[in-house]
Amino acid sequence: MLLPADPANAFVPYPDVEVPNAATGPLSGLTFAAKDLFDVTGYPTGGGNPLILAKSGIKTKNAVTVQKLLDAGARFVGKAHTDELAFSMNGKNAHFGTPINGGAPDRIPGGSSSGSASAVSNKLCDFALGTDTGGSVRAPANHCGLFGIRPTHGRISLEGALDLAPSYDTCGFFARDAATFARVADVLLGADASPVPEKVRLLWPTDVWAMLDQPVRDALAPASEKIQTALGRATKCTVALESFDAMYWNFRYIQGYESWQTDGPFITQHAVPLGPGVAERFAWSKNVTRAQYDEACAFRRRFTAHLEQLLGGDSVLLMPTMPDIAPLLTAEESELQRYRDAAIQMLCIAGLSGFPQISLPTASRLGAPLGISLLGPAGSDRALVSIAERVIG
Repeated sequence: MLLPADPANAFVPYPDVEVPNAATGPLSGLTFAAKDLFDVTGYPTGGGNPLILAKSGIKTKNAVTVQKLLDAGARFVGKAHTDELAFSMNGKNAHFGTPINGGAPDRIPGGSSSGSASAVSNKLCDFALGTDTGGSVRAPANHCGLFGIRPTHGRISLEGALDLAPSYDTCGFFARDAATFARVADVLLGADASPVPEKVRLLWPTDVWAMLDQPVRDALAPASEKIQTALGRATKCTVALESFDAMYWNFRYIQGYESWQTDGPFITQHAVPLGPGVAERFAWSKNVTRAQYDEACAFRRRFTAHLEQLLGGDSVLLMPTMPDIAPLLTAEESELQRYRDAAIQMLCIAGLSGFPQISLPTASRLGAPLGISLLGPAGSDRALVSIAERVIG
């Protein structure tokens, strides 16, 4: 960590190693953190687990996206904590502690990009890299009051980063303000190949909004009204294919099967100690069959076609990011699991389809941040950032 102090426990306490960056560039003057899944020259990559860390060794090459930021003039200040092996949405790590949520210190920061969101929300850096497999950028963005993006799958390189479930894994980022968010987007996203038209068609997925309790809907109402004032009234639609329960399970079968293929051999061979929640998820994942995985992949293809047809090339979903504000730090594991299950039913829309989603810090409830999301067609990432600038910036 290349900072005087870390009062938020956002950073892994590695020895300070300077990482050269370009003297000038579009990100000059900005500082950033990288989730401890990304390789950074002079540092190990721990993945939130002591054994992974012990076996990592010091890296001699930067992850592709880290290098891209350095080449654009951004200054690296440290590696941020991650939930263990990136397989949690809570932000708690049994081995390394819980980073402080800068938007609501009595509540979880969300994960697995917990340290990245903590570092930005506590103003320890200007922006941060995270990854999003099942919600690991969008959940912390909601919880900490940040701009956060899960890009189109494959849009931003993950070369040089640890995998979890490769067909879901994406590289995203956080910022506190729309202007910084857009500067980073220009570097990492570039221009959209098929830009969404200036005049977008907003869609209101009634089946997603119906998942919310009334106090949450009420808290998001001013933000949704502001966005509709800027972009036009939203047209009602439904998103689910078959049911959200079917989407949830098909999402989980794919994530579980791939995560065990990625980490299972290492976990088994080395009897890797895993924290609560993470251990149970890997134990469940171990038993997902190839047949379940293949069926879920077929479902994913049908859902992607369904959403593609719904959005066309000019429509954007306006939807909640998460079911509610972040749970309290004192919440029991069973309560956190219930929250996670409800969240995945919303988050899996982008996960299954591979389409981009941005969470905007537009609301609050009980003194804690609450996000609203824009989800667009594949490849519309930069357009979504521009829309966010228009309606929020």
